[in-house]
Amino acid sequence: MKTLTIIDTFGFFFRSFYALPPLKNSEGFPTGLLTGFANLIHNLEKEYQTDYLLFALDAPGPSFRQAIDPDYKAQRPEPPQELKEQLPVAIEWIEKMGLSKLMKEGYEADDIIASLVKCAKEQGMKVRIVSHDKDLYQLIDDGRVVLFDPIKKVEIDEKAAFEKYGIHPRQFTDYQALIGDSSDNVPGVPGIGPKTAVKLLTQFGTLDGIYEHIDEVKPERIRNLLIRHKEDAYRSKKLVTLRDDVFDRCELEAFKMPSEDPLLRIRDELERYEMRNILRRLPKPSGDEKPKTREPDATFEAVLVDDAETLEKIIDAIPDGVPVAFDTETDDLDTKKAALVGFSFCWEAEKAYYVPVGHAYLGVGNQVPPEAAKRVLEKLLAKPFFGHNLKFDLGLLYRLFGFAEREPFADTMLLAWLVDPEGAVGLDRLALRYFGHEMIAFKSTVKKGENFSSVPIEEAVKYAAEDAWMSWRLYHKLTRMLKLQGAEHLIEEAKRVEYPFVNLLICMERHGIAVDIDRFEALREELSGRLAALTRQIYDLAGREFNVNSPKQLGEILFGVLKLPGGKKTKSGGYSTNEKVLETLEEAHPIVGKILQYRQLHKLMTTYVEPLLKRGREAPNHRIHTSFVQTGTATGRLSSKNPNLQNIPVKTEEGRRIREGFVAAEGCLLAGIDYSQIELRLLAHFSEDPVLTEAFREGKDIHMETAVKLFGPEEAPRKRHIAKTVNFGLLYGMGSRKLAQTLGISTKEAKAIIENYFASFPTVKAYLESIEAKAKEQGYVQTLLGRRRYFDFEHANAMQMAAYLREAGNTVFQGSAADLIKLAMLEIHRVIRRERLDAAIALQIHDELIIEIAEGEAEALSRRFADIMEHVVTLKVPLETSLNLGRRWSELK
Repeated sequence: MKTLTIIDTFGFFFRSFYALPPLKNSEGFPTGLLTGFANLIHNLEKEYQTDYLLFALDAPGPSFRQAIDPDYKAQRPEPPQELKEQLPVAIEWIEKMGLSKLMKEGYEADDIIASLVKCAKEQGMKVRIVSHDKDLYQLIDDGRVVLFDPIKKVEIDEKAAFEKYGIHPRQFTDYQALIGDSSDNVPGVPGIGPKTAVKLLTQFGTLDGIYEHIDEVKPERIRNLLIRHKEDAYRSKKLVTLRDDVFDRCELEAFKMPSEDPLLRIRDELERYEMRNILRRLPKPSGDEKPKTREPDATFEAVLVDDAETLEKIIDAIPDGVPVAFDTETDDLDTKKAALVGFSFCWEAEKAYYVPVGHAYLGVGNQVPPEAAKRVLEKLLAKPFFGHNLKFDLGLLYRLFGFAEREPFADTMLLAWLVDPEGAVGLDRLALRYFGHEMIAFKSTVKKGENFSSVPIEEAVKYAAEDAWMSWRLYHKLTRMLKLQGAEHLIEEAKRVEYPFVNLLICMERHGIAVDIDRFEALREELSGRLAALTRQIYDLAGREFNVNSPKQLGEILFGVLKLPGGKKTKSGGYSTNEKVLETLEEAHPIVGKILQYRQLHKLMTTYVEPLLKRGREAPNHRIHTSFVQTGTATGRLSSKNPNLQNIPVKTEEGRRIREGFVAAEGCLLAGIDYSQIELRLLAHFSEDPVLTEAFREGKDIHMETAVKLFGPEEAPRKRHIAKTVNFGLLYGMGSRKLAQTLGISTKEAKAIIENYFASFPTVKAYLESIEAKAKEQGYVQTLLGRRRYFDFEHANAMQMAAYLREAGNTVFQGSAADLIKLAMLEIHRVIRRERLDAAIALQIHDELIIEIAEGEAEALSRRFADIMEHVVTLKVPLETSLNLGRRWSELK
C-alpha cells in the first residue's frame, strides 16, 4: 500500500518554533523554526518512508467558518515577531526543494487535509498526517489514516486516541461540540468539560443521541445546560467538522516525492542560516561545486600616509558626522610605559590608512613627526570615533599627549560582548567568526624578541590598517546583529553606560592604590617562617623529605607510604591529591591537615604577597595599577587582572592581613562604600513579594525576618545565620543537597527548610520559576539595563540544563547589581570631574567601591557618594549602603 504524507504546515511550524530554543545565526536572524523544518525534511526517509508528500496551508483571509460565526478565531493573538520572520523563508523553501504545497481560498489547512484523506482512501492509499492538532483526530481511521506527532515521534491510531480522550475518533466532532475550544472561540456548551462530555458520549453515542434522549440526561444541571445551549452545541459542531469536498478531483501523482534529497536544493540557504548539523549530514558537493560561504570576504586598500601635510588633508576631507574607526600600534602592551609607533584609521569599506610615527630601525623611511601626529589625533578624536578595546588606545593617548577625556562613539569589543557575552571578543576571533576573514597574525609580523617599532613600515601598513578596517566592518555588522536579535535597546545602553565607562576605567587604572612595602615585607617573612615550620612537621609525619608542592610525590607519600584509603590514580599514573580528596582524608592522618594549611599559606604567598610586594617596589610611589576587564564576565561584573585585586580572601585572617598592606596616600583616607544586600533587594524589586518589600521598606533585618518566618520568634536569633544562607543560597539556585552540606544538616531537614521558605515567600518562588521558564522560552535572560545572556538549551544535556538554569538566575541578580554599581560609578566620576574634587575611585570589588579622598573632605564626600549610590535608580525597595573610612583597606569592613 502506497503512502501519502500530509504536513499540517503552520501547525508544524508553530510547534517547531516553541519546541526548539530560540536559535539565531551569527547575523542574529532567528532560525529555530527553520532548524525544525530542515530536520523534518532530513528525517523523511528514515521516519516517514512515503511515496507522496504534500504541505497543506491555510489560505490568506477568512474561511467559510467566519460566515457561521464571526467570532471564530477572532481573539487569536499575533504570533511572535521571530516566528513571523521565519515563516516566509520556510514556505519559500518548500518550493525551492521541489516539494508540493496546497491551499484554497476560503478554507483552512485542515479542510485541505480532510479532502486529500478522502481522495487517498478512495485510491487505496494509506495517509499519514504530520500534526499534533486535535481537530484532525476526527480523520483517524485504523489501517488507513494515522496522525504522527513529529516532536514526540509517535503514531496516533484509534487506540491511542481513545486512551488519550476516552472517545473514538468518529465521536470527536461531537466531543468538541460539547467542550468547545477557547483558543479558536468555539463556544461549546458552557459548564461541560471533558469528563462530562466523555460520560455523555459513552452513554448516548453522538450529539444527536444526547438530544434525542435529553430527558434521560443526569444530573439536572447538565440537562439544563444542554437545553439552554443547544444552538451553541450545533454551531460548534459545524465549526469543528472538517470539509472533505474542497476539490472536485485530486491528482496525487503531482505530490510524488523527488528522487534526490530535497535539502540539496537549498544547500546555500542552509549555509546562509548556519545549519551546520544539517550540512554535515549532506553529501559533499561534487566536482568543482563549492559551498557558498556565509558572506564573501571583502578586500580593502591599505594606504600609507607618511607625510604630515597629506595626512591633514585626508583627515579634513572626512565628511562631518561620519564615524571613524581608529587603532594604535605601540612598542609595549602596558599603556603606562608604551610609546606610540603608529596609528590607523578607516571610515569607508574599501580603504584604510596607516600613519607611521615611531618606527625605529636602520634605514627607516619617512614618518609623521610626533607633534603633527598629536595635532591630527586631536582632530580625529573630535569626530565620532570608535575602535576595538579603546581603553588601551585612549589610555595611551591621554598619557602621551595629555588629551582631555573624549567620549567614544562606539567600541566594537564592547558591542561584540553585548551581542554574545560569553563569546570571544578579540578582533582576530571576531573577524574569523563573522566574516571568515583571517587577520594578519602579530607573530608573523613582529619577530620574536622584538616589538612593532622594528617592523618595516611597508610591512606594517597592511597589518595596522587591517585593524581599523576590521573594526569599521565589525561596528556595522554588530549593530545590525543587535537589531536582528531584537536587542536594539543595547545600542543605546552602550552609549549611556558601557562607552563612558571606558574613560572611568582608564582613570581608575591610572590612579591605582598604594601598598605599604614594610607591611608586606613583614608579612612575607612571617608566612615564610610558617611555611618552613609546616614543611618540617609534614616531613616528620611522612618519615622522609619530599617536594610538598609536587602532587605526584605527595600522592606517593599519602597512598604509597602511609597507605591512606581511597587513593585514585589519574590518567598520568599519579594519585589525585586535589583539595576535595584531601578534605575527605583529614580525619585519616594528621599529615593531611598540615598539607591543607601549607597549601593555603603557599597560595597566599605566591598569588598575593610576593607578586604585590614585587610590583609595589617597582612602581613609583609604591602604587599598584590593576587592569580592569569590562568584558571579562557573562554577568557584566568587572574583573581585575595583573594583579587580580578582587579575589583576595575576605573571610580569613590571612586575607585581612593582605588588605592591611593597601593604604591611602599621605593626607588621604580610603572610603569603602558597599551596597547592602543588593541581590536580595533586587529580588524584592523584581518579585514584588509583599513580605520582602515590606521588610526592606521598613528597614528591618531581612535575615532575622526570614529566621522568624522559618523558625519562629524564639528560635530566630539563634538561627539567623541559617536564614542568611537560605536567603542567598536559594537566590542562586541552591538545592536541598547543597544546603544540607553548607549547614551540616540532613537533606531531609534542608528540604523542609526550603519548602518552608517558599511557603513563607510564595511570590519569590513564582518569580524564580518564571526566570527559568522565560530563559527556556526565549533562550536568554535580561538584567536591569536589558543586557542579555544567551543559553544553548538545544544542545544541553541534563547537567548542562541545570547549570544553565542556575546561571540564568545568577545573571539576573548579579548582572543587575553590576548594572547598578556601574551607573553609580559613572555618576560619582562625573561629580568628581565636574567639581574637580580631591577624590578618585581606586577599586571596585563587585558591590563595593573604594574611593581615595583627601582627609579633610573624606567624611562629607564619602556620604555624598553613598547617597549617589543609594539614589542612582529608583527601585520598589530602597537601596542602602554601608560606609567605612580608614587609612588601610582592612579597616573598611
